[in-house]
Amino acid sequence: MSRMNRNNAAMFTNKKERMKFNPKTAKRLLSYLKSYKLHFLFVLVCIVISSVTGVVASLFLKTLIDGYIMPLLSQKVPDYSGLLRVIMLMACIYAIGALAALFYNRMMANISQGVLKNIRDEMFSHMQTLGIKYFDTHTHGDVMSYYTNDTDTLRQMISQSIPQAFSSIITVTCVFCAMLTVSVWLTLFAVLFLIGVFQALKVITGRGGSYFVKQQRALADVNGYIEEMINGQKVVKVFCHEEKCTEGFDERNDTLCENQTAANSFANILMPLMNNFGYLLYVLIAIVGGGLAIAELPNLSLTGINVMTLGMIASFLQLSRNFLMPISQISQQLNAIISALAGAERIFDMLDEPGEQDNGYVTLVNATYENGVINESPNHTGIWAWKHPHSDGSITYTKLEGDIVLDHVDFSYTEGKQVLNDVCVYARPGQKVAFVGATGAGKTTITNLINRFYDIDDGKIRYDGININKIKKSDLRRSLGIVLQDVNLFTGTIMENLKFGNPEATDEQCIAAAKLANAHSFIEMLPQKYDTVIAEGGSNLSQGQRQLISIARAAVADPPVMILDEATSSIDTRTEAIVQRGMDSLMKGRTVFVIAHRLSTVKNSDVIIVLDHGSIIERGSHDELIAKKGIYYRLYTGAFELS
Repeated sequence: MSRMNRNNAAMFTNKKERMKFNPKTAKRLLSYLKSYKLHFLFVLVCIVISSVTGVVASLFLKTLIDGYIMPLLSQKVPDYSGLLRVIMLMACIYAIGALAALFYNRMMANISQGVLKNIRDEMFSHMQTLGIKYFDTHTHGDVMSYYTNDTDTLRQMISQSIPQAFSSIITVTCVFCAMLTVSVWLTLFAVLFLIGVFQALKVITGRGGSYFVKQQRALADVNGYIEEMINGQKVVKVFCHEEKCTEGFDERNDTLCENQTAANSFANILMPLMNNFGYLLYVLIAIVGGGLAIAELPNLSLTGINVMTLGMIASFLQLSRNFLMPISQISQQLNAIISALAGAERIFDMLDEPGEQDNGYVTLVNATYENGVINESPNHTGIWAWKHPHSDGSITYTKLEGDIVLDHVDFSYTEGKQVLNDVCVYARPGQKVAFVGATGAGKTTITNLINRFYDIDDGKIRYDGININKIKKSDLRRSLGIVLQDVNLFTGTIMENLKFGNPEATDEQCIAAAKLANAHSFIEMLPQKYDTVIAEGGSNLSQGQRQLISIARAAVADPPVMILDEATSSIDTRTEAIVQRGMDSLMKGRTVFVIAHRLSTVKNSDVIIVLDHGSIIERGSHDELIAKKGIYYRLYTGAFELS
């Protein structure tokens, strides 16, 4: 089914749905056209020229027939020189109209793409300011639709709907005035005929309008099912679930087919009906006009009272064709505009989403440390310090040690559902602190709070004695290196992915970090080694290889504090032992937080904290907790599972 048919079908659907027009959204969208004022003015001029030339050409038929063709028929020796000049003049008029249409369509393409570029730039820039909470509460597909479906509706509106709507309005106005200059009686007849046509179409499309809503829902269901099956194809084949999945698809596809058939049964007859109504109007005007001419009845027009001629009838017939189509196009484009405004409203809702708040003023700077005095340095020294300005104008420097304290912290993602309860954690400089517990116990939540992805409900988190609320988020996060369980690699070479941790790092530093993480050996076996291009998401690498690159990337950043969230979960036991030795070197001298389900990886931790439902139930070293023979002991020996 064509877009035109769909839009025409929606023309006479529920009035409340049709009139969903938000003037604030329209005004905001039009504000993006301010930088294209002159371009848009040029477009409007070209639209007027294109519309007027079409009307003038139709009116010229009257002059051509009555002033040239009819007199030539009565001449024994016709002189065609005058007719030739008139035909050439008409050709010039059509050429001007065609060039005007070409220019404004080309210009609108430039305007639309420029506007969309600005909108996408603004969306992406704003998206970078949004907190993690936004992405936790919005699906990736929903966010992606802002850049795809919603912006595409805007492109159609700006490049097609707006100029076509303007063109149709100008054309209808000019044609209506031109029709009145030819014959008031025929104009009234045409208007009455069109009223009857739209009443008939309202009845037809009103019956099919509800099916379009059902069709879109069914289409979304089918698309979602297909995406789910593609992502889970391995699972489907492992469990031999192909036939059951096919049955599920057939069921959804049958529903879609039924709704599409019902909708199309009405929509597909709209354009043929409009065309045939146009032909019918053409014939009726010819009959009525011919009757008026034969009867020699007075013909009333804006130019006065005269007699209907063959040229008048031919000219009016052409005008009537130009009168019907723009009216249907206006309705079509209005629906397209309203649909685009709905997409724009979604985009503006995202742009109006408040960005991540940052009231911090303590910054991280390079420093030198001599004779117990800390001084700021413009060069990289390997020593970091917190630059703390005070209200009296003084500035103090605190050496970055990696001393992190969570003091009676309470936290909840949503009100009434507390995730952490009175959590106290003390990580001294250079200590390795491990979090152990079941899924949902609050392990990752603690590391998210240290990064200030979320703000705590109560309590304090201090970093080197400084409340982290006072530290600028960018500087805070720059001091923290994170290796996540779900590895995110970006399209590009392995070297480029390693430098993502520190864009200023040299190739030698990246290679050294890869050796530290035990990634160097498999990288050297790749076709282009460090210049090997990683496919989207790292699909051309194994999960273990992606994890090793992620660990190496964190090593390149060389942060004073490391957070390892199930960092070795996708690595086999043998590789894990090798990587663990490299990671021990990486963690040397750094404060490290480790989240692990494999308890063998946390045995050498200075402090092991056992969490259950957001509360700390045990803490101590491995030997201390084993000696207690409590929850950790039973968990370690396999006698107990946290749930």
